[in-house]
Amino acid sequence: MTSVTFIEPISHDDGVARAAALFRATFGQEPAGVWAAPGRVNLIGEHTDYNAGLCLPIALPHRTFLALRPREDTTVRLVSDVDPTAVAGAELDGLKARGVSGWAAYPTGVAWAMREAGFDQVRGFDAAYVSCVPLGSGLSSSAAMTCVTALALDDVHGLGHGATDEGRVTLIDMAIRSENEMAGASTGGLDQNASMRCTAGHAIRLDCRPGLSAVDSVSQQEFDLEKHGLELLVVDTQAQHQLNDGQYEQRRRTCEQAAAILGDPHLRATAERIAASDDPQAALAAVLDRLPDETMRRRVRHVVTEIGRVDEFVAAFAAGDIAESGRLFNASHDSLRDDYEVTVDELDVAVDVARANGAYGARMTGGGFGGSIIALVDKGRGQQVAQLIADEFAARGFHAPRALAAVASASAGREA
Repeated sequence: MTSVTFIEPISHDDGVARAAALFRATFGQEPAGVWAAPGRVNLIGEHTDYNAGLCLPIALPHRTFLALRPREDTTVRLVSDVDPTAVAGAELDGLKARGVSGWAAYPTGVAWAMREAGFDQVRGFDAAYVSCVPLGSGLSSSAAMTCVTALALDDVHGLGHGATDEGRVTLIDMAIRSENEMAGASTGGLDQNASMRCTAGHAIRLDCRPGLSAVDSVSQQEFDLEKHGLELLVVDTQAQHQLNDGQYEQRRRTCEQAAAILGDPHLRATAERIAASDDPQAALAAVLDRLPDETMRRRVRHVVTEIGRVDEFVAAFAAGDIAESGRLFNASHDSLRDDYEVTVDELDVAVDVARANGAYGARMTGGGFGGSIIALVDKGRGQQVAQLIADEFAARGFHAPRALAAVASASAGREA
């Protein structure tokens, strides 16, 4: 059997050097600076962000590096190490939503969103991107790109938002708007918050309830795998990961319709009402009975129970109860598979193999319909479990998976 490939993060020095070199080779001048933003892994709390719920992401050590220089006009020129010979272009003046196609929509959309929000000093720019966040893996390569662009444009135009947590929420809003309105890829904000607000050694408990201040929306939760003798294995199944094919939006609409039927502003309010009752299980059953069809009932059951699992996981991990932490991973995946129906065969097989070979728990992470799984395993076991998954994929004729080790890392920042 072929050995499974592990994706290593680009070092700070290498990322800076490669992004600057690509910029010079493409545009013939020096960049104004180099910035970087990480991908993310969500530990638990999936499809809860757009339901005003709770999530628990960490930032990955795998980052997207950006060398950028502002222009005096409103032209945008972009190049990526995915294809260093192809320069994408766009014009900000007169640009409308969905006016840019392909990958260029993501960074161009950030500048468009900033200008739409009244940041008139934002102009065109030249930019070169170098990334080790695997594309299509469900690890938020798009959020890494939009967040690093927002941070760089904020910096070169002296807007000052990147310097504070509260200010970064403004930049996060620009990144979200780029993905939703320019690229047409629905996102609820989990990815961008993780990329811009995580700290090394911690997960963030992200509360997505509307109207919360920056302070109230995020709390840092220690996530020290070393202390418990653990690894967090990430396996990218390489099953095609697409969120702009309508499946994500369909589920989002179903949740909004269910909340309206229940008389709640969002399903977070429903979840809190259930949790506060004398008999939450009976209260959940009563809520589900009010919904008109089985599909909607399953979607709501996932969201309500998943919101509850976030704080349960925070408490279990903090107490060193790794068995319970793993059980919650498993319950999350099973709910995403059976009630939310966002897994595919590759995700389910990878989870099953990990569980059968010593993982405390395993689950898909990200939006689903492809992408990655995470598995909580004893330190030193990640390589072996990843290889067993790769062997099973080969036997089933699936694409060869890739793997990486997830370590809670720092958020986006200026690198040079």
